Amino acid sequence: MSFWVVFGIAMGLAMDAFAVAIATSVMLKCVTKRQAFRLSFHFGLFQFLMPVLGWLAGSTVESYIRDFDHWVAFGLLAAVGGKAIWESFSKEEGDGDCKSDPTKGASLVVLSVATSIDALAVGLSFAFLVDSIWYPSLVIGVVAAGMTLLGLKIGTQLGEMFGKRMELAGGLVLLVIGIKILSEHLWV
Repeated sequence: MSFWVVFGIAMGLAMDAFAVAIATSVMLKCVTKRQAFRLSFHFGLFQFLMPVLGWLAGSTVESYIRDFDHWVAFGLLAAVGGKAIWESFSKEEGDGDCKSDPTKGASLVVLSVATSIDALAVGLSFAFLVDSIWYPSLVIGVVAAGMTLLGLKIGTQLGEMFGKRMELAGGLVLLVIGIKILSEHLWV
């Protein structure tokens, strides 16, 4: 498989991480280097690991996962997006003190899993296409980490320009991504 094919797949998989990073930075309002590292590292790590797990599982587990993976991704993104929307209506405009930090703890794991579910499916298909999963997974992980950093930068700038409206938009983006993942699997 050529670099450009793998890179194209990696870019496609990284779009969810990119959009979630924008929404996350809008919610945070004040992204630190530590938060940027945590989010990009974990998104990249999960995007790297999921194709490996999918490749290892091969066709054995695929039929079991296929029936509910989209529901898991939707539920996780809807929960985080719903929380962001709720907070956009419940906080004061000047309340940008980073109290709720989605780059820590359970929220970080939830976002990492939700944005990498598609990579698991790609890994399953790679089981039939490539002899080694390590190179494609490395490219996928690095691209996801890079796109996450770019999304954080863009989201921070949008948040500064548009304030609370961007926090609401960020929550809505997470919901839309969840609905997109769900609809792609339900109406295929």
